[in-house]
Amino acid sequence: MNKYVAELVGTFVLVFGGVGSAVLAGSHIGFEGVAFAFGLSLLAMVYTIGPISGCHINPAVTCGVFLAKKIGVKDAVAYVIFQIVGAIIAAAVILFIAKGNPAGYDASVAAWAPTAMGCIPRPIFHGCGLCSRGHPNYVPGAYRVGSTDIKAPVGFAGVAIGLVLTLIHLVGIPITNTSVNPARSIGPAIFVAAGRWGSYGCSSSHR
Repeated sequence: MNKYVAELVGTFVLVFGGVGSAVLAGSHIGFEGVAFAFGLSLLAMVYTIGPISGCHINPAVTCGVFLAKKIGVKDAVAYVIFQIVGAIIAAAVILFIAKGNPAGYDASVAAWAPTAMGCIPRPIFHGCGLCSRGHPNYVPGAYRVGSTDIKAPVGFAGVAIGLVLTLIHLVGIPITNTSVNPARSIGPAIFVAAGRWGSYGCSSSHR
């Protein structure tokens, strides 16, 4: 498999598993289940496509790797493009499934809206929201560098990476609905915007 296609597939799995669990099963598994869905999706992809592309599946991670001079400009740009495409395809599949509900489904007002946009589900001091989002956006790059270092235990990088993402979501979902992945946000957001131009759909609560 081509490394760019691997990034597309990996991002598809992450978004379908994480956002899909929130949209399609959120009322059954709660935010804890959604957090584990994101973590397990990433963990599985680390071992599946890691040997092929490094399993960035996150533009923020790719930018960090680029700044660390471990990837060239061409690969970095291609990675980001394929990651976003993978996220859009996953969002489209989730929406297609959700619309199969006899009661109908409107992505601009349903649970997807805050899930996609990372909107704050309840009143909160903006500084707290900024802190809860800013720190986790730095963490993904940091834990990947550390867990894949030559001195780190061999074979355990995927476990560490998946568990850290789970932890980030367990802490962040109740505050901002959490998105530490630009591609994962862009995919669903496109369909939210298509249903409600100019609105970020912050009226719904996360499930």
